[in-house]
Amino acid sequence: MQNKIVEKNSEVWAHMTIELMDGSVADSTRVNRKPMILRLGCDDLSAAFEANILGLKEGDKKEFVLEPKDAFGLPHPANIHRMPRSQFAENLSLRKGLIVEFQQMNGHALPGVVRDFDDDTVTVDFNHPLCGQKLKFKLEVVSIAPHDADKVALF
Repeated sequence: MQNKIVEKNSEVWAHMTIELMDGSVADSTRVNRKPMILRLGCDDLSAAFEANILGLKEGDKKEFVLEPKDAFGLPHPANIHRMPRSQFAENLSLRKGLIVEFQQMNGHALPGVVRDFDDDTVTVDFNHPLCGQKLKFKLEVVSIAPHDADKVALF
């Protein structure tokens, strides 16, 4: 039986590890032993990311490096907010790099990283934590299927 090939309209189940350029692991599907779904042709992935996995077959492994604009994008200044210290719990021990979550109106949590603070204000960065970073991706294709662009994902 011939292996399926990743094409421009594929739904790819893959294990992926993302590493910073110093070799430290930022994220990995291997932690929970559950592959992720990558949908090509839906504008969810950058063109550079898709170009790196097109043509792969089930079982293939590939490592590639992406520049920030092709990975999680570049930081956007509008995603950095100065907030009154009074919006944070009094007993919260603030420190630079602390990840805090805010409840959005739709009920979802929005994480932000504390970049700076004083007695009156806290500067929180809501850009993705990997935004602005050159990253190494280690990918293993588990399975491939064509996807229906009109189908709604229930994940």
